[in-house]
Amino acid sequence: MTKKSKIGLYFGTFNPVHIGHLAIANYLVENSDLDEIWMVVTPHNPHKKKKTLLDDYQRLHMVHLATDDYDKINASNIEFNLPQPNYTVNTLAYLSEKYTTKDFTLIMGEDNLKSLHKWKNYHVILEDYSIIVYPRVSSGDVPEQFVNHPKITLIPAPIMEISSTMIRNGIASGKDLRYFMHHDVQKYVEEMHFYE
Repeated sequence: MTKKSKIGLYFGTFNPVHIGHLAIANYLVENSDLDEIWMVVTPHNPHKKKKTLLDDYQRLHMVHLATDDYDKINASNIEFNLPQPNYTVNTLAYLSEKYTTKDFTLIMGEDNLKSLHKWKNYHVILEDYSIIVYPRVSSGDVPEQFVNHPKITLIPAPIMEISSTMIRNGIASGKDLRYFMHHDVQKYVEEMHFYE
């Protein structure tokens, strides 16, 4: 029996994808037992008015631009065709059924771990999947039930205090934030006049 390849799933709106996202993905894939990371672009919830959220395919394109030259990180549009709203437990079930030769691991920031008990069927996720957690500066404590949990691994990745909101606001006020994005992403954002 061949060994299943281990895929880390890193979910986000990536609006835009920035060097913080890429540095964390890069660190995790190089410092864990993951074979690759899929950056799963979360589609726009049709019931939510989000003027600042770019079109799904434009955000996916930017993740492609940022990751195409690195084999271990890939862009994924897997949630685009799944029923809305996207619940992680459903996406994981779908992926496990579709890709039987792959073993999926959830990647999340420590801030998300603090609210994991509020997720739909979170106990099912913990039963069937492992979770890799990277540090985030956030208030509150990790619930007792998740501390030293056998399915949850904390990886001391560098703490990234960069946000897509900061980048969007900076661009809107005419700032040059070229070093906060992959060069090709920054060029595309500029050419398309995004966030101005």
